[in-house]
Amino acid sequence: MSKVISSDAAAALIQDGAVVAFGGMGLCGWPEGLARAITKRYKETGHPKGLHLKQGASIGDWRDRGTTTIGVEGMISSWVGAHVGSSANMRQLVLDNKIQAYCLPQGVILNLWREIAAHRPGLITKVGLGTFVDPRIEGGRFNEVTKKDIVKVVQFEGEEYLFYKSFPIDIALLRATVCDEDGNMTLEHEGMIYEALQIAEATKNTGGIVIVQTEYVASKGTIPAQKVQVPGVMVDYVVQAESKDYCWQGENVYYEPSFSGEIKIPLEDVPRLELNERKIIARRCAAEIKNGDIVNLGYGMPANVAAVLAEHDASDIMTLTTEAGVFGGVPAVKANFGNTYNPDAMINHSEMFNYYDGGGLDVAFLGLAQTDRFGNVNVVRFGDRIIGCGGFINISQNVPKCIFCGTFTNGAKTEVKDGRLKILSEGKNKKFMHDVENITFSGKYAASCGQQVVFITERAVFKLLDGKMTLVEIAPGIDLKKDILAQMDFVPEISPELKEMDTGLFNEKWEGVQAWKK
Repeated sequence: MSKVISSDAAAALIQDGAVVAFGGMGLCGWPEGLARAITKRYKETGHPKGLHLKQGASIGDWRDRGTTTIGVEGMISSWVGAHVGSSANMRQLVLDNKIQAYCLPQGVILNLWREIAAHRPGLITKVGLGTFVDPRIEGGRFNEVTKKDIVKVVQFEGEEYLFYKSFPIDIALLRATVCDEDGNMTLEHEGMIYEALQIAEATKNTGGIVIVQTEYVASKGTIPAQKVQVPGVMVDYVVQAESKDYCWQGENVYYEPSFSGEIKIPLEDVPRLELNERKIIARRCAAEIKNGDIVNLGYGMPANVAAVLAEHDASDIMTLTTEAGVFGGVPAVKANFGNTYNPDAMINHSEMFNYYDGGGLDVAFLGLAQTDRFGNVNVVRFGDRIIGCGGFINISQNVPKCIFCGTFTNGAKTEVKDGRLKILSEGKNKKFMHDVENITFSGKYAASCGQQVVFITERAVFKLLDGKMTLVEIAPGIDLKKDILAQMDFVPEISPELKEMDTGLFNEKWEGVQAWKK
């Protein structure tokens, strides 16, 4: 018997108070058609109400698709995930204390699916120690209405860990490229192999129902076995998408075959950066990479490093990776983050975090939104603006060399001319604060682990040395007192070997890239 049903019939299967799990990143893996059918049913009937949502990465396009579709007061009771920033409606429910909300590390949630599937009590890991997820700090609670601790500190073999408890799943909402009538599903048009299998296993093994939205339906027995990412025995119902608008590959693209590894495009087609503060930062970051390094690039400013590498035909000197599970190629920036042009290999999203957590990376480049005198970094909360940690905590805690990069202040206007940097007008907000608003990265924990920590901006470079923020480089044309010290809420240590940043970084042609090719 075919498992194919309508979206309305699928929405009717979801009971009040159900625990609902979904995966993916951006719009990859997100069943927009199912989400709209569920929301439509709630607005017409008042059901399902009081749902408990569980997700890993950011799901949304920062506009009108993704979890913002189901961010409806009354329909949602609680949210647990790594990132809510791209979902305007869900974010507002959190800010207005309309739902309980917990922000947990992306890799923790992804690997918790495995523990749930195997009926283990939960996940024991060091990921999150010393950060806002640690129950001795905030316990990952995202608003005032959220009271209960769901993370515990435990001792095991004389060492301190965090324990994240398992839970049963009632409904899994997944998305496929192709499903046959038996429910066997493929992901060949996706830019990542998202955690569909792990969620399906966890759901079925705890008595739940797995519903898959697919772009195409195939006759039973016609999908080659090696293409199947989730076997039909783990899928209860299949819904064919009513529109291609429900099947976008990325936040800003319906389908780009170079993301899914089906073709390779000329790297000249990858957008290049103009010479400004962002390119200076990306170049200075690139100078930290050694031949043969395995590298992670985070969201936003760090992703620009990929463009610099592509411009200098140096992408193959090291292996770039993304938390989505992709090795090689050139990671896409901005709205298509999580996808990669011309990837060499893809592994499962959750498996990438096993690799990261175990120290597989040589260096990681992550965003710098706020930092303080202790080297703590915040990328999660800024006043009444909340975003989420994504994979930031997993990556930053477990890489031997972590580089945070961003502009020195928010909104400064600069001029790059004749190999020098000039500040035309200063930014409105300082990033180097006395104390950060949220500890997403703990400088104290990093120091205890002997981790190398570097902070790169367009006008200065700092290192965390002996637990102290230490200025080690200054840009040509920049005044130490006016442009740096006066724009900080604390006085950093100043290295006795303070030097000028490479002047080549501030010219149209930069030769620093040649060091990689030695």
